[in-house]
Amino acid sequence: MASVLVVEDDQFVRSALIRHLSEASHTVRSVGTALEALREVAHFRFDVVILDLGLPDLDGGEALKMLRSITDVPVIIGTARDDESEIVRLLNDGADDYLTKPFSVEHLSARMAAVLRRSRAAGAEAPPPGVLRVGGLSIDPLRRTAELDGAGLDLTRREFDLLAFLAGRPGVVVARKELLAEVWQQSYGDDQTIDVHLSWLRRKLGETAARPRYLHTLRGVGVKLQPPPETPGATPLAEPSA
Repeated sequence: MASVLVVEDDQFVRSALIRHLSEASHTVRSVGTALEALREVAHFRFDVVILDLGLPDLDGGEALKMLRSITDVPVIIGTARDDESEIVRLLNDGADDYLTKPFSVEHLSARMAAVLRRSRAAGAEAPPPGVLRVGGLSIDPLRRTAELDGAGLDLTRREFDLLAFLAGRPGVVVARKELLAEVWQQSYGDDQTIDVHLSWLRRKLGETAARPRYLHTLRGVGVKLQPPPETPGATPLAEPSA
């Protein structure tokens, strides 16, 4: 079964969705605003998000773009709007599917199952990667865990993806355009998104932009991850996961 986030401000619709999804043995969390949704996906791992567009604090279309800047979780739009041009725009902005209200619970279940099948199939295409080691950093892409000098790092999904991507290319300067394409799956975007996540990562690695240890930014070029000079065994290792 799936872990689902319901983003819906209508209490009646929200309660009905929670009840149906829970009866189908899904794990459900729910919020009524876009900002609450962003906090949820930053701190919890979901398999799918059901997103309403008519939210009280922010239009759902803008909320979708913000969600896409921090997570690649599948998003199903559920709304009363049925304008075709808007549907196309939302799908181009990163929505995985779109349902027009009112919709039946059976219809929602079928769409969820299809989205989850695609998501899990995409995740199964690549062979399990080995553990990545860069200096005192240890990143396990399979288990999605990271440690620094033996202590676990509490990373959001996007922070982990960014760190793992850079750790797979130690010492290599990665262009911001490549980061957007590979980590955020976007062909274009705001550099500030990358800067914010780098800032969060630096804080968790115990460093700053002014005094970097692992993460180094080359202005106008890109970002690289490399072990501190004092770290013995600076050559990264890869070993099979258990």
